[in-house]
Amino acid sequence: MANFTPIASLLGGLLIGTAAALLLLVNGRIAGISGIAAGLLSPQAGARTWRALFLAGLVAGAFVANRVGFGPLPEIAAGWPFIILGGLLVGYGTRLGGGCTSGHGVCGLARLSSRSLAATATFMAAGIATVFVLRHLLP
Repeated sequence: MANFTPIASLLGGLLIGTAAALLLLVNGRIAGISGIAAGLLSPQAGARTWRALFLAGLVAGAFVANRVGFGPLPEIAAGWPFIILGGLLVGYGTRLGGGCTSGHGVCGLARLSSRSLAATATFMAAGIATVFVLRHLLP
């Protein structure tokens, strides 16, 4: 609880929820990041621009939040081989799960999707189990 930031967390949640709602209302699209990123590889020329801008906004938002004082940028202690392997595993998992945590957890739950509820429960259980093993069972 040493790093608990309720104001930054509230503002971040409001921004994510607003962006997801606006994307659905304006574009009729779900703000699942893996689906948006995968769509950049599709042959649909008209869909690439908004996808690229949405993803660029995610990256730019992290830097802007850092510059206005909402915490440091994360430091990743792993080397590039582990980062690349982790990215590939996450990509495989999102395809296997039919979406990512943002698509299921933010958008799917808001639409009362039972599939998203099951997926989000699985994500959370896996995360909790991983933290428990890393912090309490491994030296």
